[in-house]
Amino acid sequence: MTDDIIRDTATRVLAACRVHGLKVATAESCTGGLVAGALTEIPCSSDVLDRGFVTYSNAAKEAMLGVPTSILERHGAVSGETADAMATGALAMSNVDLVVAITGIAGPGGGSAEKPVGLVHFAAATRDGRRLHREKRYGDIGRSRVRAYAVAEALAMLEVMATGAQI
Repeated sequence: MTDDIIRDTATRVLAACRVHGLKVATAESCTGGLVAGALTEIPCSSDVLDRGFVTYSNAAKEAMLGVPTSILERHGAVSGETADAMATGALAMSNVDLVVAITGIAGPGGGSAEKPVGLVHFAAATRDGRRLHREKRYGDIGRSRVRAYAVAEALAMLEVMATGAQI
């Protein structure tokens, strides 16, 4: 994964959002704000990116995004259900049209047989009700690489949702 690929995708996301008049928010856990960072690396991104929520802890997910404790207890922080609740919360806590949420295990520790290092869950959602979910298992390829791949995937999901492409 190169910085050029991430930059190019972020540029396309911003362009698509401008064409369609969309505002964006991110809700990030394992990427720690890197998706918002990739978007803000592009000049004039403030006309599209409204905010980024960095919710690394469960307490932050609950307080900032309204993720229900029951979801975290039942499914864990790294789950499709939590990613979806993060996306729902980001829409509720902002006045944007499109959000992407990411939660995963970047490593090097923290994995288990059920939820190994490199597991990342994504959810994208639009104000008009469209949803997109993805699960990626990058493997134990190193923390930086897991996070870079997750940023690229999240940006690709934003691009799909912003352009209205088939999901």
